[in-house]
Amino acid sequence: MAARVRIQAEDFNLADELSELRRQDQRVGAVCSFVGTVRGGHEGNNGLPVLGMELEHYPGMTEKAIEAMIDDARRRFDIYAARVIHRVGLLRPMDQIVMVAVTSAHRGESFKACEFLMDYLKTQAPFWKKEQTPQGAHWVDARAGDDAALAKWGIEAGNA
Repeated sequence: MAARVRIQAEDFNLADELSELRRQDQRVGAVCSFVGTVRGGHEGNNGLPVLGMELEHYPGMTEKAIEAMIDDARRRFDIYAARVIHRVGLLRPMDQIVMVAVTSAHRGESFKACEFLMDYLKTQAPFWKKEQTPQGAHWVDARAGDDAALAKWGIEAGNA
């Protein structure tokens, strides 16, 4: 069985990942996935266009933290499996950054678990993001909106 969590520099293929996640599990009636990408041509946190995004993490610690998030999702929702892939390194506009995928018997549980995991990732996963702009690079701070999204699940983040 493939790992539930992968941190990698290389890109991923969504169709392959979803196929592997639900392979040989006839109970699966729903697969929900989310793919986050680097937005280009927008204003970043400091109002300048984003040319790229650099992501860093602590190997081992990051995977362990995301595994715990998946365990929490399994306790909260009636799901069969979940997978998180998060890329690190320098990414350009339109590159895929993250994939969260969840399987369950019915769509409602998959949707909720996928959203929960993404909200959790945005505030609790140990990643550091640096935006590349025409004026240079700067670290991205946590946003109050991300903490608010996590709070709807009864979790206080306090990052922003």
